[in-house]
Amino acid sequence: MAELSCDVLVVGAGPTGLMLANWLTRLGVDVLIVDGKDGPTRESRALVVQARSLEIYDQLGIGDQVLDAAYRAESLAPGFGARVFGRIPLGAIGRGVTPYPFIEVLEQSRNEEILYDNLRKLGGEVRWETPVTALAQTDEGCEAKVGNDTVRARYCVGCDGAGSVVRKSRRIAFEGVTNEHRFFVLDAAAVTGMVDGAINVRPGRSDFLLGFPMTGGAWRLIGLIRDADGDGSLEEDDARAWMRDSYAVTYGEIRWFATYRVHHRVAAAFRDGPFLLAGDAGHVHSPLGGQGMNTGLQDAHNLAFKLADVLQGRRRDGWLDRYEAERRPVARTLVATTDRLFGLITSDRPARRLLRRLLVPLIAPLAVRGLPRTRGGGRLFQYVSQTRVHYPIGPDARTPDGRRDPVVGRRLRWTGVNFGVLQAACWQIHGYGGVTTETAPDLGLPVHLFPAAPQTGLRPGVFYLIRPDGFVAAVAAPAVAEERFRRALTI
Repeated sequence: MAELSCDVLVVGAGPTGLMLANWLTRLGVDVLIVDGKDGPTRESRALVVQARSLEIYDQLGIGDQVLDAAYRAESLAPGFGARVFGRIPLGAIGRGVTPYPFIEVLEQSRNEEILYDNLRKLGGEVRWETPVTALAQTDEGCEAKVGNDTVRARYCVGCDGAGSVVRKSRRIAFEGVTNEHRFFVLDAAAVTGMVDGAINVRPGRSDFLLGFPMTGGAWRLIGLIRDADGDGSLEEDDARAWMRDSYAVTYGEIRWFATYRVHHRVAAAFRDGPFLLAGDAGHVHSPLGGQGMNTGLQDAHNLAFKLADVLQGRRRDGWLDRYEAERRPVARTLVATTDRLFGLITSDRPARRLLRRLLVPLIAPLAVRGLPRTRGGGRLFQYVSQTRVHYPIGPDARTPDGRRDPVVGRRLRWTGVNFGVLQAACWQIHGYGGVTTETAPDLGLPVHLFPAAPQTGLRPGVFYLIRPDGFVAAVAAPAVAEERFRRALTI
């Protein structure tokens, strides 16, 4: 038995916890990460890495490792039942938005391996096989029973999944619903009937099938089969026969098979004093859109900088309230959106079943032809890739007429040359034409000037204040930039 202390106790070493521990360690925070498992996840589980998550990986310095390990899905292939309507090229609709205008398919286990390896390179380590069995708040922060040891920390972050011990110990409600249907997920080799190199989306009259290409020629297949017997049973043989008969999809050897019910839930609070929630501990939803793991990675990224600011004396404790104010609305919107979409796809109501049968075959071919050529395609990519997230960052996040500012409160827009400086992971000032270093506000922050990029919406003749997480905190003309930026630095 031992008594240990740290600044931050991270409970759970999945993708969210490992990302948080990586960033905290890099930022010089004393962090202890623990998990009851005996090592990183072995099952593939979550699969898609969206563009915004890749930007975060790149800022951490391991973006190339993730890309080298991933399988690039260059298009979406919509269909209906056994019919396929063509391809929607992702590069075309994501071009100019991000350095990563595709969807990278990389299973959760490989994400965890890469993050764990990088954490050890930074000097950190995970205490495996040490579950948290008790938590309590103290005058100095919190105290936890971890394995046989007692850990005292300033803050504790629950990254321990939908059954979070941290959330339950604080009696934080997990609000939402559980879908009545049972779904299956399997990884298989020698798959036929899928469009190669594409994410296949196949709704049917009363069910659906998703297919994700993986490294090594394998496929992830996710589907819903109606429970005709009503006994809740679903075996791999049932899934195999159903895919063959309804979708003309066959496969050979399987590597993993599991069934589950989909939950749509958001924690009533992401913070309770020194306790915080991130990832699946704070929000769970359907796998449609490949958003779950990515949202957790971005929770961790956002929270790490705020914890470092508070622990290193740059901000007061109340600064951590901004984490909930920024990330919980993202989770609520995501859960509500996937819940509505999921309800439309899985509903047994005759009207919705008829709608699916009539509209999907009509709309999908139009999407194949039209999305790459329209602004709607680019906007859809931004939502799915999570590059269009908006935070309520101070008074400048709204325009004078009350609308959301197109730049402030959003992730910095990519110009093709401006993301490299974000690896410094610090507050900085940017200019995009029409300004000089002599007119920049004197705040002791790095100043970076780039060529004008009007196509991105970044205006010349003004300065932008960029947060360490890459979000724009304020914009101002040179004459008022120092005053406005000082105010933004204290919000």
